[in-house]
Amino acid sequence: MAGTIAFLGTGLMGFPMARNLAQAGYRVVAWNRTPKKAAGLAAFGAEIAATATDAAGQADMVISVVTDGPALHALIEQTLSSLKPGATWVDMSSTLADEARTAADLLHRADVSFVDAPVSGGTKGADEATLAIMAGGDAETVAQVTPILSALGRPVHVGPCGSGQMCKLANQAIVGITIGAVAEAQLFLEAGGVDTDAMREALKGGFADSTILQQHGSRMARRDFVPGGPASIQLKDMRNVLQAAQGLGLSLPLVSILEERYQRYVDDLRGGAQDHSGLFEELLDLNQK
Repeated sequence: MAGTIAFLGTGLMGFPMARNLAQAGYRVVAWNRTPKKAAGLAAFGAEIAATATDAAGQADMVISVVTDGPALHALIEQTLSSLKPGATWVDMSSTLADEARTAADLLHRADVSFVDAPVSGGTKGADEATLAIMAGGDAETVAQVTPILSALGRPVHVGPCGSGQMCKLANQAIVGITIGAVAEAQLFLEAGGVDTDAMREALKGGFADSTILQQHGSRMARRDFVPGGPASIQLKDMRNVLQAAQGLGLSLPLVSILEERYQRYVDDLRGGAQDHSGLFEELLDLNQK
């Protein structure tokens, strides 16, 4: 699949993703609700559309990166009448599986295929085109979009529509819980007078090592919580995990505990705009540090 790609949503993640597609030689028509967030893409060869409808109407493939399921559905409803029959819409946002399936049903009216393909890797992965991409949808459709998605990272077909979002929620559960564990280890060692930079070096390659330990542990040590993945989005994802788990008749105790802590960080400590590793600040507050 080639042709024109409409890229809808060029925020922290979307901007470098759209840039990488343009630099890979694809014709990219970008749109963002706040126009200035898309304007810089022109320097990389992307075209800037005035409206989402203008962008989507030209596209053989639409890629969306928006805040949540309702935002995705609103965008589809807004652009539906302008979409090319036979086009494919790939949503790389984080939503619920049911919301992905609803999106697929909406697009079916316009003879447009749908793939839910959320990502993991944060702004660093988006910038370096090393994102983990979890693609849910018809196998043939996923195969058609895989060469394009490969310009953004490593796409893997994980099952039918909605499966990508289920995998992303599992990813976010692991991320949220691991951030909590790394925060406690960081505070524990700081209180004990241990060099935490040396600790992270010592743990490389061991069972406790992870990208979160290395990247977010360093953030915690430096108290640097400029957002890559905002805490407000992490809270939204933890809530989505719990909602999906409830629908499956499951209790997830660790996710429940971390959801409460993220809620406290976002709502009580006003950390929503900080990076999700800023949960360390919530732990400092709990310990009156």
